[in-house]
Amino acid sequence: MAGELSAGLRGFEEELRGFKEVQRLAYECAEAVAAQLKPGVTEREAARMQRDWLRGRGVRDWFHLPFAWFGDRTAFVGFRVPLQFFPTNRRLEPGMPFILDMAPVHKGFTADIGYSGSLGPNPLQDKLLADLEAHRELILREVRERRTLREIYEDVDRLMVRQGYANRHRAYPFGVIAHKVDRVRERPWSPRLFGFGTQSLKGLAGDALRGHRDGWSPLWSPYRFSDHPPQPGLWAVEPHLGFRGTGAKFEEILVVTESKDPEASAFWLDDDLPHVRRWAEDK
Repeated sequence: MAGELSAGLRGFEEELRGFKEVQRLAYECAEAVAAQLKPGVTEREAARMQRDWLRGRGVRDWFHLPFAWFGDRTAFVGFRVPLQFFPTNRRLEPGMPFILDMAPVHKGFTADIGYSGSLGPNPLQDKLLADLEAHRELILREVRERRTLREIYEDVDRLMVRQGYANRHRAYPFGVIAHKVDRVRERPWSPRLFGFGTQSLKGLAGDALRGHRDGWSPLWSPYRFSDHPPQPGLWAVEPHLGFRGTGAKFEEILVVTESKDPEASAFWLDDDLPHVRRWAEDK
């Protein structure tokens, strides 16, 4: 029995290592592309730069293709339909905020990350980014307390209101702040549907069916179907703040387990990420 438990733990650690590697790869891509952005680059060009960088490092499948949002589109100003999330010909200008968002699948492991920055100084976005640290801390603490996903979502909302910001992740489909991510069966080529990999969509749909039967959802939303404690697994979490046409967010993987030990029951997959390093440097 001890051997089985040990083998299971090693398997779990190997799984986490695979997810951590692809998440780091995605953040490396975000930093590399951000360093190449210059005035006049369009959202479509920035999205293509992300695709090309990742494909050059072996990525062949996606949870979703890369996004890029510039200026007031970082706060989803005027977004009403899903097609408005896709990259446009909006051009980057000096001082303009941007968000890069990508979800590659590599060696069967999935990441979904969000990287916020600006082309030159932007004190307002810097303030939003700094204030996101409190959201990362709140989410982890309340997941460990096994509050329901819906309650945690509402507490994130309340924190945003106290900070003076608008909740922009509510503009995402189903208003989600997070969704589950899983292993994806590798294929030489995987078709896509509206920019989303069909293999990943099948996995999310499978989780939705199992969750519906067992009383949980793979989507972390403000609605009744998220009125349950966190389900064990990996969650891509993305609190998104907006203020007067400027938006900022991070997105990274939160690991939830069945452990009775609070620290082992939930933890961020990786604390060596650009936004976490930035907060540490500012202290």
